[in-house]
Amino acid sequence: MRFFDLSGQTAVVTGAAAGIGEAIAWRLARAGATVAVADIDRDGANRVAAALVAEGHEAFPVEIDIADEASVARAMAKVLERTGRIDILVNNAGVAGKAAPLWEQTPEDWRAVMAVNLDGVFHCCRAVISHMRARRYGRIVNIASVAGKEGNPNMTAYSASKAGVIAFTKALAKEVALEGICVNSVTPAVVRTKILDQLTPEQIEYMTSRIPMRRTGTPEEIAAVVHFLASPDCSFVTGQCYDASGGRATY
Repeated sequence: MRFFDLSGQTAVVTGAAAGIGEAIAWRLARAGATVAVADIDRDGANRVAAALVAEGHEAFPVEIDIADEASVARAMAKVLERTGRIDILVNNAGVAGKAAPLWEQTPEDWRAVMAVNLDGVFHCCRAVISHMRARRYGRIVNIASVAGKEGNPNMTAYSASKAGVIAFTKALAKEVALEGICVNSVTPAVVRTKILDQLTPEQIEYMTSRIPMRRTGTPEEIAAVVHFLASPDCSFVTGQCYDASGGRATY
């Protein structure tokens, strides 16, 4: 018996051209899912999808700008046209935003982060929820952050957006709890990906110093948690916030 088997299922993973999203795409594909590698980076999505196919998995690239409702609708329609189903949605795409205290942030800086990190989750969930409700099955996993629980200095917009993702997850989970759809979130601490290039060394040191394990996480460690939450085995777990923080989270 293979646990967390995803054979025959279709998974959409946003931000899958690199980092945590790419690791999730590989993990779900190796579990049997057909993976839509969704990213605003068309070349990156093509690269990851091609690598998955070369290893014998079912995958294809999908260009998507999650901050743009019309782009999200087109992307999900493309997936449905190709596979006829969306069983799993992993909302992973995100941005760190400008690293600065509030008084050095502009309204444009705030809106740019919210448009991707929070509005993007809303757009993607809204685009698939009717399909999942009609089929009475679905798994939605939203990648939040421990910053959404504790707040990181010089990252007010990012922290607020991820707190919003956690609350959005809990609310949506309750709305569809009787319809075979489980909605959960994952809150990583700092993970060694390219998104760290947007931060200062001081910020990275601050975040790492607060992790009891005294190290950054790996994309593969986050993907392992997502795999369970995306599977049929996750049948009595919904509205939850799963920490993958090396012990940092305090609640």
